[in-house]
Amino acid sequence: MLRYLTAGETHGKCLTVIIEGMPSNVKIDVDKINSALASRQKGYGRGGRMLIEKDTAEILSGVRGGLTLGSPIAIKIENKDWKNWEEIMGAESSNGKRCVDCPRPGHADLTGGMKYAHRDMRNVLERASARETAARVAVGAVCEQLLDEFGIKLSRHVVSIGSVKDAGKVTDAGFFERAAQSPVGFADEQSEKKAMEYIDGVKAAGESCGGVVEVIAEGVPAGLGSYVHYDRKLDANIAFSVMSVQAIKGVEIGMGFECSANVGSKVHDEIIYDGGFKRLTNNAGGIEGGMSNGEPIVVRAAMKPIPTLYNPLKTVDINDKTPREATVERSDVCAVPACSVVVKAAVAFELAKAFLDKFSGDCAEDVRTYYNEYISRTEKY
Repeated sequence: MLRYLTAGETHGKCLTVIIEGMPSNVKIDVDKINSALASRQKGYGRGGRMLIEKDTAEILSGVRGGLTLGSPIAIKIENKDWKNWEEIMGAESSNGKRCVDCPRPGHADLTGGMKYAHRDMRNVLERASARETAARVAVGAVCEQLLDEFGIKLSRHVVSIGSVKDAGKVTDAGFFERAAQSPVGFADEQSEKKAMEYIDGVKAAGESCGGVVEVIAEGVPAGLGSYVHYDRKLDANIAFSVMSVQAIKGVEIGMGFECSANVGSKVHDEIIYDGGFKRLTNNAGGIEGGMSNGEPIVVRAAMKPIPTLYNPLKTVDINDKTPREATVERSDVCAVPACSVVVKAAVAFELAKAFLDKFSGDCAEDVRTYYNEYISRTEKY
């Protein structure tokens, strides 16, 4: 089974991740991992941390000569800001500075401090920080390289930032290429300008903003996931993985919540046979009964406004219980374009996991054999 484990704090020495279950002989290009990491750091409205860090991946194990070995893959992403935090965040000693005893609304600070009995809530925020998503993006970039060998392609874009929606259509030629180059993840230039103006206004008010991102996976064969058990349903696992991304408060697949406002004939996708089974529409977002159905998988996620505000909200000192204003860690005003990179990585991991569950093998050659046999069989169905 494909799985991963991340470790590291936002101002710690580094982030690390171990990926287990990747078959041998999968081609891995570290430049593709670094390209994904660079995309995560971009976007209009990002904060000062992005001026300090330039994330690069160092593969420590599990890959030799550009091919996976079948053993665990270990990746390290160095925190360039560590030199400024070594005395504060050191494993063997801490100078007690930068203590956080006023929990920030919207963060994990207060509940995390209560749960783990921390009086300095820096012990909470350092791990709860979205800095951890850099490790997840590295995982997703590895998974995408596996999926790419089987013709599965993932694309991402931003649907909306605050109240501003992208007027571009995913069916437009060059849509995803333009969205990937846009500082706000939009394909339409006029919408892009409106979004940037919106972010400027939010920043001037000491506020932050969220938005909606979308990931589309094409080339996914029918049959990934299962209807047999709840924890093997592909849509359930995708929703779990995406919902676990920091600041995500809603996930929908295909038509999603809009299904509830329509009658059945406007929701369910009619089936035709034209050299193979196809759907006339894709309201299900490529998943029916917990399984991929061969249509593009469409996943959207709603990101809340970042809770660290430069116009601080009210809070309480946990020591003397007096009213205070929340402290301000260095923060972004808008990180929605970066969120699309992280959500894409989350979807890539779940698709790769489901793919290897279906076509399991110790090496890429065995996976290819099982895949080809399955495709040949289902084409004759």
